Amino acid sequence: MTDNRNTAGDFDHVVDFLIVGSGGGGMAAGITAAHHELDTLIIDKGATYGGSTAISGGGIWIPNAPTLRAKGVVDSRSSVRRYLDIITEGKVPADRLDAYVDNGPELMELLDKSPHMKMYWVKGYSDYHPELEGGRPLGRTIECKPFDTRALKEDEKHQRPNSMKGPLGLWVTSKDYHDLAMVKRTWKGRKASLVAAWRVSSNVIRRRHMATGGRALVARMRMVLKDAGVPLWLKTSMTDLITDDRGTVIGVVAERDGKTVRIGARKGVLLATGGFDHNKEMRAKYLPEKGVPDISAGARENVGDGIVAGQRLGAAVDLMDDAWWMPSVFHPMGAVIPLVSERCIPASVIVNSAGRRFTNESAPYVNFVHDQLEGGHVPAWFIMDTKAKNRYPFAQVLPNVPFPQGFYDSGVVHKADTLAELAQAVGIPAKELAKTIERFNGFARTGKDEDFGRGDSAYDRYYGDPTMKNPNLDEIVKGPFYAIRCEAGDLGTKGGLVCDADSRVLREDGTAIAGLYATGNTSASVMGNEYAGAGATIGPSMVFGYIAAQHVAEVEQHTAADVAAG
Repeated sequence: MTDNRNTAGDFDHVVDFLIVGSGGGGMAAGITAAHHELDTLIIDKGATYGGSTAISGGGIWIPNAPTLRAKGVVDSRSSVRRYLDIITEGKVPADRLDAYVDNGPELMELLDKSPHMKMYWVKGYSDYHPELEGGRPLGRTIECKPFDTRALKEDEKHQRPNSMKGPLGLWVTSKDYHDLAMVKRTWKGRKASLVAAWRVSSNVIRRRHMATGGRALVARMRMVLKDAGVPLWLKTSMTDLITDDRGTVIGVVAERDGKTVRIGARKGVLLATGGFDHNKEMRAKYLPEKGVPDISAGARENVGDGIVAGQRLGAAVDLMDDAWWMPSVFHPMGAVIPLVSERCIPASVIVNSAGRRFTNESAPYVNFVHDQLEGGHVPAWFIMDTKAKNRYPFAQVLPNVPFPQGFYDSGVVHKADTLAELAQAVGIPAKELAKTIERFNGFARTGKDEDFGRGDSAYDRYYGDPTMKNPNLDEIVKGPFYAIRCEAGDLGTKGGLVCDADSRVLREDGTAIAGLYATGNTSASVMGNEYAGAGATIGPSMVFGYIAAQHVAEVEQHTAADVAAG
């Protein structure tokens, strides 16, 4: 039941703008609000800040960002809109797409004013559908430059870690990883390994705490917020929204340090709390049957708090049956390992329980899992030979390094001298698997996948082996052979509160809930069921956080009786 008390003196703390969630969207909103001199507070239920942004690759997909323009990557507005129109298939309101395209560059210009925000273009990381009108084969993804988190001082220990940090202080960017994956195959790969070795020895001496990817993005944005004096309260869980007798949201009820606190918001509340990644009941209610199991790499705190709070006020939801799907390996210790570059390994296929391929293995991960779910191919099996195992990294296991025994003990990985023995071990028909491999090997010899077009797209080829005729095709011939269980995992859910072009949360009848905004995976994705390119989760989250703060800066302040402190 929503708490509707609004008597002066009811609030323990009052600000102009309250942001719930400290991921990319919440931080972008906080920076924007501070720019407009709004008294702003960010709260987060976690003991660390950064949300799913911090544990991501940290890519940002915002066409015409200053970093891109400086490199000559300039798009006409019409080409970007055409690309988004095609991939969203009319499922996203035009004004939302317009708002994203028009406000994205403005957000990045604002961020660029800070000396902390340093970006670079990940040249070559293709848009996910570069063959479509408006798509770019060289990509539009930008990423933060590595950052020494010692600059955060007392806030360093509260930052959420991610998996981009290697042993002995080794740090790699997404571009570094792309090159390192070819360490056994190309000069660039070998050069990248020498750079990695230098970083390890350098860090031993300099004792730097280098962050890359999403962690670098969050660290840099936290520095901007610190400079602006925007406070961040951790371990502060929103339990409800507070409305006045007109239905306007004027604050939240939260739990902090074991106590209930009421936080008033004179101008608005932004929900940036993530999706329902780890909410068992919501997954069962909304997601496809084969996608219900919680194999999500999203932040553990993402249990749909913001979505549920909005629904209690009558908010509409959309896209609840979809997610930012990611084929994944479920580590025996419980970690979810996304399969991105692995699916481009040339001497490999992914087959269903019948031993047959069912889609282009190297396709964008959302599309791959859509096909996996629609066909009921869960689990699937990633099949590769020893040649592939020795050439390329797989699931955080380096080339020529054996899989840990725990992978075998848990049934995640199987190994056999022949394909027939491998098929028997995983319970798929040996004759069908043999036919699949024989046909695939024929495609590898010609360089053309006649069944699914693997390797035709610049996206497929990005993580492929450039020494091959087709970077994504090679014969599977050398035993022993491996089969790795491939699950329908995700990076977070796509569905959430329906919002307008100003990020305001809408009711079922299309009217706005005054004072309430949403962004990120708390809102229904502006990408619809698709994925424009690497960073098409973080980019929109940040942009619509910016838009919300812009709108809040323009709205009339509620009366003192609504949100006055005692």
